[in-house]
Amino acid sequence: MKVVNRWLKTGLLGVCALSVPLSCAADTLSHIRETQTITIAHREASVPFSYLTESKTPLGYSVDICLKLVDAIKKELKLPQLKVNYLLVTTSNRIPAIVEGKADMECGSTTNNAERRKQVSFTIPHFFATTRMIVRTDSGIKNWPDLKDKKVVTTKSTTTVKLLADRDKARNLNLRLLEGNDHAESFGMIEKFQADAFPMDDVLLYGFKANAKDPEKYAIVGDPLSTEPYAIMLRKDDPVFKELLDREMARLMNDGEITRLYDKWFRKPIPPKAANLNMPMGFLLRDNLRFPTDKVAD
Repeated sequence: MKVVNRWLKTGLLGVCALSVPLSCAADTLSHIRETQTITIAHREASVPFSYLTESKTPLGYSVDICLKLVDAIKKELKLPQLKVNYLLVTTSNRIPAIVEGKADMECGSTTNNAERRKQVSFTIPHFFATTRMIVRTDSGIKNWPDLKDKKVVTTKSTTTVKLLADRDKARNLNLRLLEGNDHAESFGMIEKFQADAFPMDDVLLYGFKANAKDPEKYAIVGDPLSTEPYAIMLRKDDPVFKELLDREMARLMNDGEITRLYDKWFRKPIPPKAANLNMPMGFLLRDNLRFPTDKVAD
């Protein structure tokens, strides 16, 4: 029996009155039904998960998964002509966009962790990243101890900020910490020699390297510091909406659709420069495809 069946046993957990605010349980589907519109929050430069083409069209691995979830919502609500709106978000405003009801799902590269679950909810993870750093190949930096007295940039409001501060304190590295407003700005500081290292989730760094003007000038180095489970973010305390999305995520995993999307975005050339990350699927994701669950290690 497929694992997807576990989601079928959950059942509907309750329905809110229509007068209750949007964050209330089961209200997301009611709102989508009433407006006949769903809003997807996306990123500008989180390659290959969620980014923009030159024509400003959102695309990527996470975006494709969200569109699969939209198809399930269309079927559930019997709204084949459901309109899809897109909302550009950053690392700083992605959580408020969900909490305040500006978007129904955030489809980017957001880590599911205990701190964030105090404000929002997450579907079953569709990727597991590790934290490493990108440097210029002539920097002499090979691992974390080499960062002593160096200028290090990371992106505002990401889990890497605290991780880096904790390592600085524990190892007495005397880091000169900088913050970029988004991943593209952070990597730009490496390109412009304004920073020596940019620690972030490894897969995002591979994306920036692959799409750089001269990829051979950059290297991803450092022992992995942490595991980051990426998942679609949605409003908290909405069990009916979450159950629908979890059930569909489990089906996508069991039917091999997530594997096909992974190959499309991580094993083949992707826009805009036909770069190929050539990144094999990690064992954590392979295990999650076999036994889908939204439970993650914090």
